[in-house]
Amino acid sequence: MTLYRKCVWFMKGFREYTKSGYQTASQRFNDGDLDVDCSGKVFMITGANSGIGENVAQQVANRGGTVHMVCRNAQTAEDAKAKIIEKTNNQNIHLHILDLAAPEEVYKFAKDFANSHEKLDVLVNNAGCMVHEKRIDSKGVEYNFATNVLSPHILTRFLSPLLLKSDHGRVIMVTSGGMLLEKLDSDDPQLSKQEPFDGVRSYAQNKRQMVVMAEQYAEENSGIFHASAHPGWADTPSVRSALPDFHKRMEGRLRSSEEGADTITWLAVSPAALSYPNGNFFQDRAPVSAHLPLAWTHSTKEEKLKFMSYLDDLMRERLS
Repeated sequence: MTLYRKCVWFMKGFREYTKSGYQTASQRFNDGDLDVDCSGKVFMITGANSGIGENVAQQVANRGGTVHMVCRNAQTAEDAKAKIIEKTNNQNIHLHILDLAAPEEVYKFAKDFANSHEKLDVLVNNAGCMVHEKRIDSKGVEYNFATNVLSPHILTRFLSPLLLKSDHGRVIMVTSGGMLLEKLDSDDPQLSKQEPFDGVRSYAQNKRQMVVMAEQYAEENSGIFHASAHPGWADTPSVRSALPDFHKRMEGRLRSSEEGADTITWLAVSPAALSYPNGNFFQDRAPVSAHLPLAWTHSTKEEKLKFMSYLDDLMRERLS
């Protein structure tokens, strides 16, 4: 089954996830969907210091939105902020230095932000990592899982009251097509039994988890629009550092950061996105299946609820 999934996924990827895939898909885009004035709206974007996150931040700022950049690296974040202000002439760009691998810090940040701001219109959970060596913190949480899954969950849970104050609050989970290779493991969400440790598989499982999270959030709270999205195979600093061999093999075929960010921006700002049912998985401005055909990656309702319960329990344990 694993070999079958990989073969089908690679064929799909070369057809849809590359630059040529974007160029084909973009022929059906309605350019007017992004003719949006974001003045007066507040956006929070994690990982906004480079790649897709930076591009989404710039696109929002260019439309007049207030942007809260949540980044780990202070130097690259300051540089990105300055560049966005220079390019957009939008001064409403705010920087928050935060390490998503530290859930307690994320909780404190979310709590402080909720207490000091009147509303939040859009949360883009974009920041992510693919660490190839196993790192477990003092409380037993694996590094990739903390960054990619637990911290976005904390942000979403604790910022939802602000999002509900918006006319159309939105939460966007930036996931990856690699999740199509993985079925949700509700019995071992952190893949702690995995030997040897495989960072690529852990990342794919995390991204499957994010798709499930968007689905379940949508069922829990109809007052907020939730979506997950695959940006395609884009040429970003993260891809270059985490997957150097893949990046080298795909040179010239990868999407630009702007092309990768297009659907994320569309989901964050366009009224057209709200015409789709809540909780969908999107690719190139359209909802698509979150599963490969005949890949047996669907999960039962019970498995999804078990995973969400695990997340909530883990969050409470870390924050008590």
